[in-house]
Amino acid sequence: MTDVRFDDRVVVITGAGNGLGRTYALEMGKRGAKVVVNDLGGSAFGDGADKAAADVVVDEIKAGGGEAVANYDSVTDGDKIVQTAMDSFGKIDVVINNAGILRDKTFHKMEERDWDLIYDVHVRGAFKVSHAAWPYMRDQNYGRMIFTASAAGIYGNFGQTNYAMAKLGLHGMSQTLALEGRSKNIMVNTIAPIAGSRLTETVMPQQLVDALKPDFIMPLVVKLCDENSQETGGLYEVGAGFIGKVRWERSKGHSFSVSQGFNAEDVNDAWDEIVDFTDADHPSSIAEANKPLIKNLKS
Repeated sequence: MTDVRFDDRVVVITGAGNGLGRTYALEMGKRGAKVVVNDLGGSAFGDGADKAAADVVVDEIKAGGGEAVANYDSVTDGDKIVQTAMDSFGKIDVVINNAGILRDKTFHKMEERDWDLIYDVHVRGAFKVSHAAWPYMRDQNYGRMIFTASAAGIYGNFGQTNYAMAKLGLHGMSQTLALEGRSKNIMVNTIAPIAGSRLTETVMPQQLVDALKPDFIMPLVVKLCDENSQETGGLYEVGAGFIGKVRWERSKGHSFSVSQGFNAEDVNDAWDEIVDFTDADHPSSIAEANKPLIKNLKS
């Protein structure tokens, strides 16, 4: 078995002062990476700041013989985080978009601030960091990038309209970057982890939080960031020792005659066929998804 190493690779991890990010940072440091440990040091709800969160992890990496620097900027200032990597190590090879907060409320109680903060940290923050790193990765013809989604984004979750929106949005960003980055050897993937953290302890029993160790997520992230990995555009649910790849599924559906026209009553009559997932399709691209539609126009 060949060891996965990150010698001479520069890895930026956002939200790396606690939980999953800390676990990634420590492991990358052990495997030879030069690590930029980013953490604003705020609360799980986006309040406050404390440099100690990032500093402690940097000290742990150095104590283990690794190289690391701290960055305390908000992910919404992603260019500053990337600049820390360039100033400290001269390049950037891997970005792990991990930073996140929660502002859980049912939709009728949600305020604009709850929506905006979640969007800013998860979506805009990941965009800002990734957008700043992208030109360097393109120029060096190499990059690995991870986005962090959630089961809430895939399936929805009561009281998490804002969070679900952001998490599925990140996967959409990731899929497009995977298409744009492949020719430049930039591999981009999304994980939907379930792990014990400051975020999940607000919605899970403590016993379950303790059992869902971040260590169970880390091996997949390491694998996807490996220079030998060619996986890109994927979405993976991971946690508690389980790893599974998620893909879209679409029923065979029903095609109506566009020349003769059809109405709501026709749709109603064909409804059982429209929603029948027997022998379902799994389109992997827009072109593949559009094939039966275009075919129906020509029939």
